[in-house]
Amino acid sequence: RWLQALRRRCEMAGKRLSGTGLAAEGRVLRALLYVYHSRLLRHRPYMALQQVEQCLKRLWKMNLVGCIKALAELIPRKNTSQTHAECFVPSQPMLETVALKVLGGCKLILRLLDCCCKAFLLSVKHLCSEEFILLNTVASGLLSRLWFVIQHRCVLQNLMSLYSMLSTALRLVSETQQMPYIKGFTFPADISNFLGVNISSEVKKQKSRMLTTKNYTRWLKQLIPAMSDAGKKRNFATCMSAVENCSIPCPVDIGEPVL
Repeated sequence: RWLQALRRRCEMAGKRLSGTGLAAEGRVLRALLYVYHSRLLRHRPYMALQQVEQCLKRLWKMNLVGCIKALAELIPRKNTSQTHAECFVPSQPMLETVALKVLGGCKLILRLLDCCCKAFLLSVKHLCSEEFILLNTVASGLLSRLWFVIQHRCVLQNLMSLYSMLSTALRLVSETQQMPYIKGFTFPADISNFLGVNISSEVKKQKSRMLTTKNYTRWLKQLIPAMSDAGKKRNFATCMSAVENCSIPCPVDIGEPVL
């Protein structure tokens, strides 16, 4: 039973990680950094965006999705044994490798969420200061989408659930046949203690900081007043005229700081 449950959990975690949302936001982020590379090398929101992109790059380079899928393929879909006395199970080295990568992936995603929150607050701060309007508007939307995609798809929660099942599998397999592969490291029984934070409270704190940012919503409504009425449909010409008649002075060159 636990083998089939482990397989289902692997498939779910791999599906959450390999969704189109994370990949799409990562491509947009790389394109944004490429466009503004020569102009904003020392700009604080730009450097914060680089930290977010670095976390995403490390997450993809560790090949966590491929490792989880490889483990799922080793588990038979149905127990073909006639007597149910024996069955094929993944080896201890394979389980230890996946468990170690899941631990690292959880740490990276937790760091990614924190970087998204900090970069979002920095972008909003500079946006409210009317500096680099185009960049900070796009960056704030991109970072909030990336943060909510991770939370909406429950990526971190699925990985934590996967690790708890991997921990049980490791214990059962090691009791049957001792084949330790990773030495000098003790796998934690509780992943929450390993991460060092309460995930639910940390996420709620980040969400409240992002949603209660002062002056952000009011400034955007002043910049694009025609977009502020969510229930009303406005055509493109009306929106453009509203922006042109906006009282906030916009620089001719968006890439230059506003004095």
